[in-house]
Amino acid sequence: MKGIILAGGSGTRLYPLTTVTSKQLLPVYDKPMIYYPLSVLMMAGIRDILIISTPKDLPNFEKLLGNGEQYGVHFSYKVQPSPDGLAQAFILGEEFIDGEPCALVLGDNIFYGNGLGRTLRKAASVEHGATVFGYYVDDPERYGVVEFDENKKAVSIEEKPSQLKSHYAVTGLYFYDERVTEFAKQVKPSARGELEITDLNKMYLENGSLNVQTLGRGYAWLDTGTMDSLYEAGEFVRTVQRAQGLPIAVAEEIAYENGWISKDELLESAERYGKSPYGKHLKDVADGKVIVKRQD
Repeated sequence: MKGIILAGGSGTRLYPLTTVTSKQLLPVYDKPMIYYPLSVLMMAGIRDILIISTPKDLPNFEKLLGNGEQYGVHFSYKVQPSPDGLAQAFILGEEFIDGEPCALVLGDNIFYGNGLGRTLRKAASVEHGATVFGYYVDDPERYGVVEFDENKKAVSIEEKPSQLKSHYAVTGLYFYDERVTEFAKQVKPSARGELEITDLNKMYLENGSLNVQTLGRGYAWLDTGTMDSLYEAGEFVRTVQRAQGLPIAVAEEIAYENGWISKDELLESAERYGKSPYGKHLKDVADGKVIVKRQD
């Protein structure tokens, strides 16, 4: 399965912070925002990843992440000339996807929870159809909203509805089978001129191959698109890390746990980060001070 991180958009809601840099390069507590969606794809077992961003910001992502060797993955990069909707990612990435199943995660979304790794790998293993995740929110009118029947089966999805049919929003993480590019090409621009991911999901729903999995208690989903939510995400990460004494979304650690990089390569990364807490943690993992097992 291929993976895409969509890190485009102008980030105007975060001005002046994003006047000179992408919001996905802003810090969320102790690491760049993009580390969090990257860790999601890696926990799902995805190693071939395309990063899509603006002409201005893409070189900075390349400078930060390189070719992915230190994370045991391979990065490709693609320019999004203008932000014309989330479903556009599959058209821009057609050559990269090359007829394979593909996951998309938004570059400003953070996921956390016990058992998340198992949930992600299960979604990535589905051979037919699509899997998206529903999450209970207080302000569903900002998102694509899922309606369920009495058997808790999804029966409709509506983008930013005026009349709410549930409080479950579709998160910014999507798994699709090999049909996704062809379906994306059939999506028509919405009233706001965008290729809506909701319309793509509707295609899978209408042919009976969309699985909507709800993320319940014990999971956290954070969309960091506003100033308050960015601050709250940093506080959330800080609280979790201080409570458990271990950092989250550490890409090199996940790569090591997955068997994608060696102990020597992990130590090289630790040396590169120097005396920072991030570097010290990588050294502790390499030295066996932190118990390593496949991330759940």
